[in-house]
Amino acid sequence: MGLQFRKRIKICKGVNLNISKTGVGVSVGAKGARYSMHSSGRRTATVGIPGTGLYYTKNLSNSKKKTSTKKGASAKKSTKEIEAQQAQAEQQLQAAQEELEQFERYIEVITNVHRNCDLAMNWQVIANREDNGTSGGKGPRELKAQQEYDNYRPTLAEQIMKKLEQERRQELLAAIEEAKRLDAEECGGMNASKEFAKRMLAGDIEAYYEAIENSDMLTELAELGSDFEFGTDDPARMEIEFTIKAAEVIPEKQLTLTKAGKLSEKDFTKTAYFDILQDYVCSCSIRLARELFAVLPVDTVVVHATDIMLDTATGHDEETTILSVEFDRNRFLDINFDRIDASDFVSSFPHNMKFAKTTGFKPVERIGE
Repeated sequence: MGLQFRKRIKICKGVNLNISKTGVGVSVGAKGARYSMHSSGRRTATVGIPGTGLYYTKNLSNSKKKTSTKKGASAKKSTKEIEAQQAQAEQQLQAAQEELEQFERYIEVITNVHRNCDLAMNWQVIANREDNGTSGGKGPRELKAQQEYDNYRPTLAEQIMKKLEQERRQELLAAIEEAKRLDAEECGGMNASKEFAKRMLAGDIEAYYEAIENSDMLTELAELGSDFEFGTDDPARMEIEFTIKAAEVIPEKQLTLTKAGKLSEKDFTKTAYFDILQDYVCSCSIRLARELFAVLPVDTVVVHATDIMLDTATGHDEETTILSVEFDRNRFLDINFDRIDASDFVSSFPHNMKFAKTTGFKPVERIGE
C-alpha cells in the first residue's frame, strides 16, 4: 500500500478543513449529518445514526452539468449523423427517380416507335433532274476554273519575276484539271442516281431491295431486337415480316417509387403487360409501313408480325403470326402520327389480329394466304 496523507484542521465548531494528496476539502455538520465539498468538484452528503455505524452517503457532484455536456456532445454528433443520413437519402431518392424516369421513357419509346420516320425519297424528281452542264462539254467547275485562268493578269511582282508568273499559271491549270475531275465525279454520281431512280419508277424489284439495303430505315428497330424479311413479286406491293422478340423487348417488371422514396420492382399485371405489348407490335407495324412508303414507290405495304409462342398441340415453342395488316399509301398522307393510338390506327386497316387484354395475342392467318 502506498503512503497516505491526510490532515484535518478544525476551523470552527462543525466546520473542518481536510487536506490530502488529492486536494483540499471542507466538511460542515455534526455527527449524523455532514456535507462535504472537495477541490476536485466532488460534493457529498452523509446521514447516519450515531453509535450504530450505519450511514448513507449521496454524491451531490454536478452530474447534471456533466450529463448536459455529454448530451450536448452526443447531440452534436447525432446532428452530423442525421445530416449525413439525409444527404445519403437524397442521393438515393435522386438515383431512384432517375432510374424510374429512364424506365418510363423506355416504355414511351417502344410504344411510340411509329412517330419517327426518314424523309421520303422523290424518285420522280431525281429521275428528271437536270445535268446542269455536267454531262457533255464542260462542267460548271471547269468553266469557272477556265474563266479564272483566262482572266488572269500578272501582278507587278509577277511581271518583274517571270518565275512567279509561271508558277501562278501552273496553279491555275492544275485547278482546271481538278475541276474537270470533280465535274466528272458529280456527273457520274448524278447519272447513276438518275438511272437508279428510273429503275425504281419502272418497278425493278431488285432496285427495291437495293434501296432498302442502302437505307437506315431498320437500324432503330433492329436495336429493339426485331428481325426482318422482305418479299414481293408485285412492284406495287411489298410484304415484310418481323419478329417482335417480346421477351427481349417488353420488361416483365414494373418500377415505382414508394412513399419512402425507394424504388420498388414488381411484376406487371397481365392487363398492363399485354397493353404495352399490343401497342409495341402495332407501333412497329406502322413504323415499318411508313419507312417502306418513304423509300419505295409502292402503293401497299403488308406487315406480318410474328413471335415465339407455345403450341399447346405439340408442347413446343413455335414462331407464330400474331398480326397481319395491309396498309394503303393514300391513307398515310394526312395522318398526324404524333397523336394517334397505334392499336386503334392498325384496327382501321384490313387486318387479322386476335387480342385479349388478359391473355394477349393468339395465332392468326396472314392476309393474302
